[in-house]
Amino acid sequence: MSTSRAPVEPGGVFVDETDRLLLAHLSRDGRASYAEIGLLANLSATAVRRRIDRLRARGVVRGFTVVLDPGALGWQTEAFVEVYCRERTAPEEILASLRQFPEVVAAWTVTGDPDALVHLRAADTRHLEAVIERIRKEPGVQRSRSSVVLSRLIG
Repeated sequence: MSTSRAPVEPGGVFVDETDRLLLAHLSRDGRASYAEIGLLANLSATAVRRRIDRLRARGVVRGFTVVLDPGALGWQTEAFVEVYCRERTAPEEILASLRQFPEVVAAWTVTGDPDALVHLRAADTRHLEAVIERIRKEPGVQRSRSSVVLSRLIG
């Protein structure tokens, strides 16, 4: 087993090869048991739990979430929404606001005029409009500009 360590993020958090293997398994299936991950990583369930607890304490693993399949929900309408925030709205505030919307597929802070770019999926334009209006009512959001996807060219 390798003992080499490489940084995960600029803040100086380090993980070894075993941690990387555990993180890879967790990222594929966040509901996998410690025993299942241990079998794949050749570790006991207790060792896996200790390592994951340590990764959580160090901020490498920040939480566990459900990833919805928009297609399975019938959400075929897509849009990209540029979100413009009031001054001094921190990225953490934007994240907290957007996390409550299951229709948000992805979101990024960006350079340029908008503060964030949000990818939405919805059942139809009426559903999409309702979600955009709810996002616009969030504290810190000043305005938005939306582009509805007509067809997917790549991806």
